[in-house]
This record gives sequence, C-alpha cells and structure tokens, in this order.
Amino acid sequence: MAISDHVDFNTFMEGVKRRNPYQPEFVQAVQEVAEDIYAFIADKEEYHAQQILRRIAEPDRVVSFRVCWEDDAGHIRVQRGWRVQNNNAIGPYKGGIRFHPSVTESVLKFLAFEQTFKNALTGLPMGGGKGGSNFNPKGKSVREIMRFCQSFMTELYRHIGADVDVPAGDIGVGGREIGFMFGQYKRITNNFTGVLTGKGLEWGGSLIRTEATGYGAVYFLENMLATRADGVKGKVAVISGSGNVATHAAEKIVQLGGKVVTLSDSAGFIHDPDGITQDKIDWVKAHKTHRRGRIEDYCAAFPGTTFHAGKTPWGVPCDLALPCATQNELLGDDARTLVANGCIAVSEGANMPTDLDGVHVFKAARLLYAPGKASNAGGVAVSGLEMSQNSGRRAWSEAELQQMLKDIMAGIHKSCLTWGDQGGGYVDYVKGANIAGFKKVADAMLAFGVV
Repeated sequence: MAISDHVDFNTFMEGVKRRNPYQPEFVQAVQEVAEDIYAFIADKEEYHAQQILRRIAEPDRVVSFRVCWEDDAGHIRVQRGWRVQNNNAIGPYKGGIRFHPSVTESVLKFLAFEQTFKNALTGLPMGGGKGGSNFNPKGKSVREIMRFCQSFMTELYRHIGADVDVPAGDIGVGGREIGFMFGQYKRITNNFTGVLTGKGLEWGGSLIRTEATGYGAVYFLENMLATRADGVKGKVAVISGSGNVATHAAEKIVQLGGKVVTLSDSAGFIHDPDGITQDKIDWVKAHKTHRRGRIEDYCAAFPGTTFHAGKTPWGVPCDLALPCATQNELLGDDARTLVANGCIAVSEGANMPTDLDGVHVFKAARLLYAPGKASNAGGVAVSGLEMSQNSGRRAWSEAELQQMLKDIMAGIHKSCLTWGDQGGGYVDYVKGANIAGFKKVADAMLAFGVV
C-alpha cells in the first residue's frame, strides 16, 4: 500500500466509533493518543502495513461475567464483572481492578488502553489491562465485601496468573479487597504466587506502594518545573480527590515546601486558605479510610475552611493543579479558568481526568501539562517492582524503592522530552508520552508478526 493510500485520521476515528458504539470514554482515549501518533507514523510504512494502531485499539480480549453474592440480609445480589486484556506485547497484562457504580465496559477499555502506554513508559516488562465491577463497596459491611470479592475471584482466577495477567487495586479496591481476592485465589488454585499486587507486607507486598502514585505525580511535576529552573517550593497547589492518590500527592507537595489549599470528593471540595498541613492530611487519611467520612467534615475539624458543594476546585487561584479524582473531572472551561488564573503546571494523578477540550486548552497555552499515562505511572511502576520481588522471593528497603521510583519517573520524563520537545522552551508532554509508549509496544508487535 502506498503511503498516500493510508486511511486518514478522521476515517480511522470513524471506524473506532463504529466498532465501539456507546463507549465514549474508550473513543476519547483512542482519539487523544491517535492525534499524536498519526503524525508520527505518517512516513513509517511498517506501522501502516501491519495495522499497528488499529490492533492496539482493539483489546486482545474482553471477559465479562456474572458475580452473584449474598448480602447480610440473606438477599441474592447480582453484579457484572469484567477483565479487559488490551495488549501483552511487552509483558503480562497489568492493571488495576475498580469497584464503583460508574464502571462500564467503556471505562475499563479506556483504562486498559491507557495502561498499555503507561506501563510501556515505566521501562518495566508489563502489558496493559484493567478490570472491575459496578459493585459499590460504600455502605457495605466487611463481610459483604468479602463475599463479593470471593465471588468475583471465583470467576476471575481462570483468566489471570503471575505470567499471564497481574491485577492490582484501583478505585474501591484497597489492601482489604486485595487480601480477600488473593485469599480466594490461593484457596482455589492451592498456589501462593504473585498474581495480585498491592498485597500486605506480610504476604508479598511492597513498601511505598500506597504512596507511589501520588508521590510519583509530584516527582514528575518536579521534573517538569526543573526544565524552567523552577521548583515546588513556595507554590500554591489545588488538588482534587481525597483518597490515596490525592492525600499522598498533597503530602509530597508539603514535604517539598509547597502549599496545598484544596481537596475534594464526589460531594464537593474544601478550600483551606491557611494550607493543608501534614497533620491535616493525616486527619483526612484517617477520616476517609477508617471512618468512611465525607470531606466536608474537614470544615468542622479545622475552622476557617469553606466547603463548596457540588463543585470542583479548579476556580481557586493556584500555581499548580493536580487532578487526582477520576476521569473527565477537569473540563475545557475549567482549563481556561486555570490558565486565566496563572496556573503554570498541571500533573494528572488520576487516569484521563482532563477532557479533550481541556487538553487542547493546556497545549495551546503551552502549560507544563503532564498526562496521567506519564505522571501517575508511579503506582504501576512500584506494582511492577512488587512483581519482581515476588518472582525473586525478596524485598527491597524503603530507601531503595524510593530511589527506584524517582529514577523511573525521571526516565519517563526523559522519554517525554525525547519525543515532545517542540523547541523554544516548550515540551508537549502529551505527544512525548504517546509516541514513546506507542513506539515501544509497536516495535514489539512488529517483531512478533501478525498475531
């Protein structure tokens, strides 16, 4: 096929939409990557001839299954579970499990697609996958969550393995849920193997896994600021979310001398103009994790703080913004507000939290803008290190892991510079991440032939 006969970008995207009806999140994720990849592969016949982008945008498989469980009242409940195995060209499928009412096949396909490039950027041998259920753990008893996790794993165990697919936690799935699922896997298979990451330290887990995503997002932010001879110290940061990623991102910002003024949950955000100190962060962690409380309760504990119901924090003036909650939480108008208020850098702690309009706004403003596939890769990087520790029957110290995490985030930043440096002091980190991740996966796929 001559290069002039190649399917153009619009035709490619029309095909993606046609093959994936009613899956807007997945289509959005593919478009965000394809916008950069199409220009990169324009003169590279091998990628066109082997239909590499089309193949990456089609998951290897999507497994859907019924999950039946019994609640404390004796009622039979039925949820739906999925595992999306997107691509294993460079290693076993790797990606989290999410329990949340918003989980759909489209959401999991977008996450698995993004995970493919994110994992490639880490430099570790991991493919991309994602799974989950529309089960909502909020308001459920511990025994109800245990019964659900056991039922979920009774089906999932058929599709995973230490050298096949290694799930981790995600929204709604923490150490407790990982424990219940790993226990059921071990019970069914009679194998003690590193088939899940995010495990407890006593049974194969890794130090700093809890902190890794939030810390990694700030390490990446540091690397971006350093290109302009700047740093986090003295900067005001707004952060969305109040879970694991958000609180640890806030913690690292504070450690580096910055000032965090917001956190949020699904009900709204709190604004603390005095700054959210380490003591306040510790309070949030305990309140959200152990008491399952709402972020608005922060205002009663710390006077001088305001709660803004039903709103996101992007209107609060800041130097740095870290969206750490969920997908499409930062829209085009929010991005325009951040730019107008003088924000100089955005580092995504969540997966695809900025919609396409917002991405285009940040690019046009030439902001330091890090997409989640680059900036939040710290979590999966430490998960990959946990896999290595499990395989080698060993454990690294916290200091060793912290240094490895910093080195991995610096390596991702370097890869983004290689492909995203536009000259004139501007780096398009979206383009850099997309091309660097794509090239690694694509070249492996070329080596394997049409499989």
